[in-house]
Amino acid sequence: MSYGFKIIVTGDYACFSRPEMKVERVSYDVPTPSALEGLIKSIYWKPAVRYQINKIVVFNPIEFTNIRRNEVKDKLLLSSVKQQMKGGGSAEMYTSEIRSQRAAMVLKNVKYGIEFTFERTYLKSDHPDESDEKHYNIMLRRLRNGQHFRLPCLGCCEFAIKSIELVDDFDLTQIAPQNMGDKDLGFMLYGMKFEDGGKPVNNDWNDPKFSDKADAVFYRPHMIDGVIDVAKYREEIKC
Repeated sequence: MSYGFKIIVTGDYACFSRPEMKVERVSYDVPTPSALEGLIKSIYWKPAVRYQINKIVVFNPIEFTNIRRNEVKDKLLLSSVKQQMKGGGSAEMYTSEIRSQRAAMVLKNVKYGIEFTFERTYLKSDHPDESDEKHYNIMLRRLRNGQHFRLPCLGCCEFAIKSIELVDDFDLTQIAPQNMGDKDLGFMLYGMKFEDGGKPVNNDWNDPKFSDKADAVFYRPHMIDGVIDVAKYREEIKC
């Protein structure tokens, strides 16, 4: 049995932010593998499963547009929420006091094909029926039924997907002529390598505490006729 999937996602807008841009949001030309992993985790995720993006197909022409977005400078602390739940403190935020407006250069009218597989990490795998087939069938059912526990997005949370479709194969004839040829995408963020490896630093899954320390991992892919063979470049990633 194969444990790979192929899906097609579409959206009105997408933003895969370049980390070198300090204030304004500027998107990469194409999605980063880590952004697509996050999208897939919105459909089904367990500590026992790790996803790997093997191929990205860019169907539509790469087009940008400029928008202005309202952002907040602070975030609500989980400790404040827990304290208020116990009857003390306050977990309120007033966006009018902490709001800032920023420009963003984002992608528009996007359509991507994503080929991915999963492997088991064996973290928190304490069920007697734990198996590859179990996780495969759960993901397959959720993709077929359009289920997710968190709305999948394309980079930023406000850029939700319009549709997601499970397919047997990609129709490469639908790739835009503008995407043909060999396009060097330069150095791109592949993902973040967290120091804790996905395990709680306090070894307590009931009240887990994770480390925020992580190193950025980069790679330099080429898009050839609209297809990025991520698996090919995985061995060449740069820390």
